[in-house]
Amino acid sequence: MTNQSLFLVALVVPDYDAAIAFYCGALGFTLVEDNGLDDEKRWVVVRPPGGNGANMLIAKAVGQEQSSAIGNQTGGRVGFFLSTDDFARDHKAYLAKGVIFEEEPRHEVYGTVAVFRDPFGNRWDMIQHAA
Repeated sequence: MTNQSLFLVALVVPDYDAAIAFYCGALGFTLVEDNGLDDEKRWVVVRPPGGNGANMLIAKAVGQEQSSAIGNQTGGRVGFFLSTDDFARDHKAYLAKGVIFEEEPRHEVYGTVAVFRDPFGNRWDMIQHAA
């Protein structure tokens, strides 16, 4: 039997340090790696605290084609899904740190959810799954 897992997802951003400031500062992610590869390129990996899922590779856009995809890598759809064990706690903390939610929290059959945007325009669902 094959044993595979998704361990890393790339997110194109305009600036490494701005992305680290948001994901590690506002969202409380852990900076796993930040290594220079050359004068321009870095290998930057972050993950949610206690994260058991995929880590996120922060990739600085190079050229017009990549730059034009910033904030719209999923064609306007929610492209990233952040699971939490305490929606109310994290929602309150994120609001206090300036995270902008597109909607009020809503209760669905699968759990409590609200959409927020990162500073680069990417749409995220924060979800506390129903028991």
